[in-house]
Amino acid sequence: MTTTTQTAMTEQDQAVSRHANDTGEQLQLVTFEVGDEEYAIDILTVQEINRMMQITRVPQSPPSVEGVINLRGRIIPVVDLRKRFALAAQEHGNDSRIVVVEVRGRVLGFTVDRVNEVLRVDGSIVEPAPALATGASSDYVRGVGKLDDRLLILLDLERLFQAAELDEVTAAARNAA
Repeated sequence: MTTTTQTAMTEQDQAVSRHANDTGEQLQLVTFEVGDEEYAIDILTVQEINRMMQITRVPQSPPSVEGVINLRGRIIPVVDLRKRFALAAQEHGNDSRIVVVEVRGRVLGFTVDRVNEVLRVDGSIVEPAPALATGASSDYVRGVGKLDDRLLILLDLERLFQAAELDEVTAAARNAA
């Protein structure tokens, strides 16, 4: 990604954050944990949250694709956010969940270590994502929300799951069907 594109995204994020701050916009977020961090996404992108179920591995899938699930007759690809975020692998526990979302018109799930809560917060608590020296992991961070004694990392699912990756994820689901 070019520096100009990164700068444009940062300016866009700042504009979004300023708009939320100026209008007192209320954000409704689903919060969850992956590793030691707490993340949030807009509730409008979430179709459902499921307990862990059998995930069927699909040969020749992208590394972050854990496999597919059969959700009421629909084959849904599932991405492991730990792998996507380059974190150490970990067995799914009792609190692990599959969050099913729609991104760019495609339905997919992703695994998280724990879903915490649904929050309604004022947009003024969200600040633009800080520019990090590495830059790679901040590309899909929309902003950081400050809540009392904790920080929420707001994810931009359209950046997290780029079009090319969505094509690979969708192909994995088609191969499994």
